[in-house]
Amino acid sequence: MILVNTDTVTNKRIISILGIAQGSTVCAYSMGQDTIVDGEITEYTQLQTKSREKALERMQEDAERLGANAIVNVRFSASMLMEGCSEILAYGTAVKVD
Repeated sequence: MILVNTDTVTNKRIISILGIAQGSTVCAYSMGQDTIVDGEITEYTQLQTKSREKALERMQEDAERLGANAIVNVRFSASMLMEGCSEILAYGTAVKVD
């Protein structure tokens, strides 16, 4: 699966636009296990990284269900649902390229 944050894929032609592909995950952070290094809460950084990877994986699965072999205009969105709990959303346009 090709993932790009541009509206085209270099050296490929989009032959079909299949719709929006999306994937999300909700993560909760426990303040009791934090380690602060140089002002960074490292456990939270690691949790957010894993959450983005999971959201990307789910977006790719959604695109595959649509029959896509690429996703263009890939974006992330994050929102806080409540204190210590956030949603990470990955989304883009599922396409078929040649």
